[in-house]
Amino acid sequence: MFPANLVQATFQQYRTQRVPELIPKPTVAQLLDETTTRRVYIYGIQDDNGTDIQNFSLDLTPPPDVIMKTSPGTSEGMNVLGIVIFSATMGIMLGRMGPNGSALVNFCQSVNEAVLKIVAIVIWYFPFGIVFLVAGKILEMDDPSAMGKKLGFYAITVVMGLVLHGLFILPAMYFFITKKSPIVYIRGILQALLISLATSSSSATLPITFKCLLENNHIDRRIIRFVLPVGATINMDGTALYEAVAAIFIAQVNNYELDFGQIITISITATAASIGAAGIPQAGLVTMVIVLTSVGLPTDDITLIIAVDWALDRFRTMVNVMGDALATGIMAHICRKDFVKEGEQ
Repeated sequence: MFPANLVQATFQQYRTQRVPELIPKPTVAQLLDETTTRRVYIYGIQDDNGTDIQNFSLDLTPPPDVIMKTSPGTSEGMNVLGIVIFSATMGIMLGRMGPNGSALVNFCQSVNEAVLKIVAIVIWYFPFGIVFLVAGKILEMDDPSAMGKKLGFYAITVVMGLVLHGLFILPAMYFFITKKSPIVYIRGILQALLISLATSSSSATLPITFKCLLENNHIDRRIIRFVLPVGATINMDGTALYEAVAAIFIAQVNNYELDFGQIITISITATAASIGAAGIPQAGLVTMVIVLTSVGLPTDDITLIIAVDWALDRFRTMVNVMGDALATGIMAHICRKDFVKEGEQ
């Protein structure tokens, strides 16, 4: 979780190995007293016509005991969880340093913008790559119809999870905290939800969400300006849910059994990766590599879910936008006594 070597953590991850250790047992002669010369004799005749008989003295050695011991080791793959924790800790410390840490912050921001520019160029060729990736994966399948059924169940699972989270869990949280009807509140942001469904980008929907909260739900402008940009950047609960389900689906396709610890690792990594995901269409596919690498799953199988990702991306973007809007309403309720309405100033 806390890598000792940050450079090594980019291509290797720590893994405890079970190494067998042989403990030899004493021979028969060693078990006898020192003064005893008894041995086990085996007699044999040289050939069928021969009369000479030779004897051979042997010490019988029982098989050794095998004890499994644990020892530290490494395995191929990025130590994603360790890097994420280190990066989060470094970011918190840089934020507390203030002006002293601005040089490193500016450097990280410049690298981030450069990478986004590169990704923007690659995205233009992304549709052509998807066609060949999906076609190659279909040709490798022994039974494409069976894989199609699995993809269908995967898509249904993701949609059901998003519906449960977006229509029940998030409104329930809003109701229990604010004691107000979530139906009326969601009706006010319906236009923003439809725009997010069409664009599959929470960043592109941000101005519409701002307008809906300000004009329809009458949220304070200062709270909207603070909460919405932060939420559009780090509040990707729909993406986190989708990435966790996708990782488990890829594990099941490869007949890879996940233990409880690996499921927890997937949950933590998916949450952390969704925070760093950009608010652009299909950004979850980029962070999906981090989730799969954290538990040693093959990243090549991401091409399996690309065929249905374009549709699932729109639904999870709706959940992301709804979460941002409801979080803004909750913050407005909590801070209602601290902010004076603009008309009363």
